[in-house]
Amino acid sequence: MLNKVEICGVNTSQLKVLPNDEIVELLNKTKQGDREAREKLVQGNLRLVLSVIQRFTNRGELVDDLFQVGCIGLIKSIDNFDLTQNVRFSTYAVPMIIGEIRRYLRDNSSIRVSRSMRDTAYRAMQAKEQFVNAHQREPTLDELATIMGTPREELVFALDAIVEPVSLYEPLYSDAGDEMCVMDQVKDTKNTDESWLERIALRNAISRLPEREQHILSLRFFEGRTQTEVAEEVGISQAQISRLEKAALARIKKQI
Repeated sequence: MLNKVEICGVNTSQLKVLPNDEIVELLNKTKQGDREAREKLVQGNLRLVLSVIQRFTNRGELVDDLFQVGCIGLIKSIDNFDLTQNVRFSTYAVPMIIGEIRRYLRDNSSIRVSRSMRDTAYRAMQAKEQFVNAHQREPTLDELATIMGTPREELVFALDAIVEPVSLYEPLYSDAGDEMCVMDQVKDTKNTDESWLERIALRNAISRLPEREQHILSLRFFEGRTQTEVAEEVGISQAQISRLEKAALARIKKQI
């Protein structure tokens, strides 16, 4: 994806970047109904779309589809941008493009979410977009919950339910060619295949011991008793407990 040059018939290596003053001028003309200025704005910000869709690699989606969806977010940004706010256009457009792509990925997700929770999430996304248009910033969870009249906890569950899954092979960062993926951060280093086999072998070896020796080992190593305490409970001397314990451990080691 990252090495693809032509996307949707657009040669991405030749995309132009408009200076901020020209963007403001074109936005003013667009608000006055100048269609040509609007087209120039779209063409001059396609590199912005390209930079955003690079965040969504390894999702199994075609880059052409993501680019087209990102362009829809860009057009919405142009149409809804408020020139009276002291905010750069790119600062406003990037979250809009990301939101459009996330909606697309969410709607095409194979994970099933209940209709009521999905409806709550959709209303939250719409309320969030309206808030961004009005205030040029994203609302907090508390603000969004107040606007919707929905309990904060219910809103959190709904928004979490529609978050697109992340591939275990998605790279987190790359250093001199060595990539670290999500799997490297979340993999279990304790419950490996080897540790499971060792536990099974240990359990089988203990089960072959006489019942008294099993009881002694249980008191010593699972309940943390001293040899003297075990001797008092079993009714034999501490020296006998020591000999039985050593003999039992030796048999276990031999069997494993």
